[in-house]
Amino acid sequence: MKRFFTLLAACAGSFFFGAFITADDSKKPLTADMVGVASRIFGLDFTPAEQDSMLSSLNESRADYEALRKVELPNDVAPALYFNPLPTGFKLSSGQSSFRASAPAKVTLPDNRNDLAYYTVSQLGELIRTRQISSVELTKFFLNRLKTYDPKLHCVITLTDDLALKQAERADAELKAGKYRGPLHGIPYGAKDILAKKGYKTTWGSVPYKDQKLNLDATVIQRLEAAGAVLCAKMSVGELAMGDVWFGGMTRNPWKPETGSSGSSAGTASAVSAGLLPFGIGTETLGSIVSPSTVCGTTGLRPTFGRVSRHGAMALSWSMDKIGPIARSVEDCALVFNAIYGPDGNDPTVMAAPFRYAPLPSLKGMRIGYVNNAFESNYANRANDSLTLQVLRKLGAQLVPFELPKGVSANRISFLLGAEAAAAFDELTRSGKDDQLVRQGKNAWPNEFRSSRFIPAVEYIQANRARTKLINEMAAQLKNANVDVYLSPTYAGGNLTVTNLTGHPCVVLPNGFNKQQTPGSITFMGQLFEEGKVLAVAKAYQDATDWHKKHPAL
Repeated sequence: MKRFFTLLAACAGSFFFGAFITADDSKKPLTADMVGVASRIFGLDFTPAEQDSMLSSLNESRADYEALRKVELPNDVAPALYFNPLPTGFKLSSGQSSFRASAPAKVTLPDNRNDLAYYTVSQLGELIRTRQISSVELTKFFLNRLKTYDPKLHCVITLTDDLALKQAERADAELKAGKYRGPLHGIPYGAKDILAKKGYKTTWGSVPYKDQKLNLDATVIQRLEAAGAVLCAKMSVGELAMGDVWFGGMTRNPWKPETGSSGSSAGTASAVSAGLLPFGIGTETLGSIVSPSTVCGTTGLRPTFGRVSRHGAMALSWSMDKIGPIARSVEDCALVFNAIYGPDGNDPTVMAAPFRYAPLPSLKGMRIGYVNNAFESNYANRANDSLTLQVLRKLGAQLVPFELPKGVSANRISFLLGAEAAAAFDELTRSGKDDQLVRQGKNAWPNEFRSSRFIPAVEYIQANRARTKLINEMAAQLKNANVDVYLSPTYAGGNLTVTNLTGHPCVVLPNGFNKQQTPGSITFMGQLFEEGKVLAVAKAYQDATDWHKKHPAL
């Protein structure tokens, strides 16, 4: 890579007598001095004889790299090595899936139709099922809200209104003919714009891809269509799935529009919070469902790694990317997840495991863990989180202190994300098109991609081996605590990084407000592939509070 060797040559020049080396020298054979300088980047030290001995092998390898860069590797080509989150000895649940939602309460149309903006998926679904409102009427209602408030929130990249109305018309016709697809039948939604929809742009929120069209439908979109849902918009995404800034500006937090909505599922969370859509699809690699859900006061489900197919989704990190719903309530997330999980034959990391969900009659006597040292630390949402623990105790739960693994530092191996992201966007870096990205600071993708080229392959593999230890240690901690579900502060204590590396599922939901009168959140964590249990416990807590019923004044 031209930039790599230019930088390497520059380093060599600065260390060795101020020699000036140009970009054209990147094609010349490597020298022992260059090897010495490069090894310092990795924190290694080789003798002059060792440096000299490596030269022939290194020069041959450079030829291999040049040849490899001529192989076309688009973003949708995954590595041959697949991440497996299962600890040693872990056995997947077997048997049939089962899903039982709460008994539908009687729902009627509100006198003020604007109140529909904050109805849950289950409430809107009951209105459609009982034909109190048509899907076309509901779709037009939400399309109008999207058009009205997007100029303020910048949460939409592409409206799919023509498609939405066709899908809504089909939903109404099917219902009239006696074909009912279930609780998502005729329900409008939005999809983060890293998910492909044939005939529409899939921009990844990024300038170099803002006119990109992919000739396929993401599996998640296919499954939602099969469930009868209506795609109204491709939602804004922080450029290449980082943050809340994209080529159209910064997506806003409806509670405080002068601030960002966080990311990278920025538009999905913002729109759901503002009542522009009942639910949306987000993705998470290292906080991209949890963080915008926290900031915007929505409820989000980050499923187990290997639960939902990523076919048709932009790859950022093949071993960490996960797809899940963002909605108004825990049960809404369960309804959506029930439609999208499971293998599709296109994403080889997805495992076949049953999903079993039913609301809990009570939490009485249930052992629920809590990350003790995190709750006792000094952090922003501590007061609200302490009240959450009190609510669970009042509901009869037995709270059990729980500690995260300490043998492996998750922060020390999180560079895995940078290495995989740099590979996913290697062509962007080598072509120089990374200069077109909106954000260009030290903590932005262009610099991250470049610096990740200096991660040694051996250290990447060693970090993955350490990750195996982390996975096994996490399993041991959960077994010793004898809990299926535990709580953690959303940000304090390191849980977010640990569990994104181990692949555990998480439900994030609002639990109060901070001094700035913007939402805070708590996270409920579950065992691998046990989304049903963590959703049920989180629902019991949410039903005992009303934070999810608070809405921003637009």
